[in-house]
Amino acid sequence: MLLGKVIGTVVACEFYTGLEGIKYLIVQPLDKNRQPKGKPIIAADATAMAGPGELIYYEGGREAAMALPVTFVPVDHSVIGIVDGVDLSES
Repeated sequence: MLLGKVIGTVVACEFYTGLEGIKYLIVQPLDKNRQPKGKPIIAADATAMAGPGELIYYEGGREAAMALPVTFVPVDHSVIGIVDGVDLSES
């Protein structure tokens, strides 16, 4: 799982069969220190609850499609959950 922050939403006018009702979010990938890492991505919201400003975790590849109600649809990334807190211990 990867850490990210929702920075916006996407509105689609047409949907692939199986993706009707799925919300799309613009996610900024983050490193373990919650600093931006790379370019923003578009992710399908498997939680149906994430929104702008929230810290989330997401998955990419085949696992992203498996998180949605209809599996094996054409998505590259999916929001899997909303993060309640992050605790980094010094080792």
